[in-house]
Amino acid sequence: MTPRQLTLGHSPDPDDAFMFYGLATHQLDTKGWSFEHVLQDIQTLNDRATRGELDITAISIHAYPYVADKYAITNCGASIGEGYGPMVVTRQAMSIDDLRGKKIAIPGEMTTAFLALNLLLGKGSFTHEVVMFDKILQHVEAGGADAGLIIHEGQLTYDRHDLKLVVDLGVWWKEMTNLPLPLGGNCIRRDFGSQAMAEVAGILKESIRFSLANRDLAVKHALQFARDLDTNLADTFVGMYVNDRTIDYGDEGRQAVREILRRGSEAGIVPSVDTIDFIG
Repeated sequence: MTPRQLTLGHSPDPDDAFMFYGLATHQLDTKGWSFEHVLQDIQTLNDRATRGELDITAISIHAYPYVADKYAITNCGASIGEGYGPMVVTRQAMSIDDLRGKKIAIPGEMTTAFLALNLLLGKGSFTHEVVMFDKILQHVEAGGADAGLIIHEGQLTYDRHDLKLVVDLGVWWKEMTNLPLPLGGNCIRRDFGSQAMAEVAGILKESIRFSLANRDLAVKHALQFARDLDTNLADTFVGMYVNDRTIDYGDEGRQAVREILRRGSEAGIVPSVDTIDFIG
């Protein structure tokens, strides 16, 4: 059988690199499929998903209502914060209420971090500017914005920039809903058909299982994408976002996706989605 090559978009970050270690190093039976890894930041991947450009792609949960006609969510590959998540940091200590009216640097308008921030503060209650996610800490430190919304490994390194934590959105969401915060997932093109979607989703799940079973090697592979993280911190970060929920959202994880999108729709932030499909 001639392999069918699929484009697989994901972020150049240690958690995604860890997740796809088995695929990237050709250690899995891919059942005749081959994968071209496309590494781009999540805002770019969200934007490309609106045009249906990639066969499989990481996506922010915030972006899903805009692409639900083209993509279904795979039941594996989630990045979910279990009582932790994106953070807002500032140069001087301040309260959550103090953030209203401030200029906040954000990693992208379709990131789930931005959706959660709008749910917390209220849509239109602050101004924002988009800054590449790995530049936000330096941008805030230099006075380019009053606050920064940080994702990825910045959650572990912000104190190196003498910045103060105002709110952890994962903590806030957990306290409000008693649910984990669903940040990102993988999506697959609907036009593949149900059988192919399920088969490819199964391969992605095997890659995640392979990485978790070969953790030391997978973390070593992921280190090449870890900015300012040593092995121990990279392992900590990977453990935060690649775990049992990455293998399967579980009922609570799927409920969390529906809940944040329901709240986002009611707040006028995202379009409503009647049905959310989870493949595999």
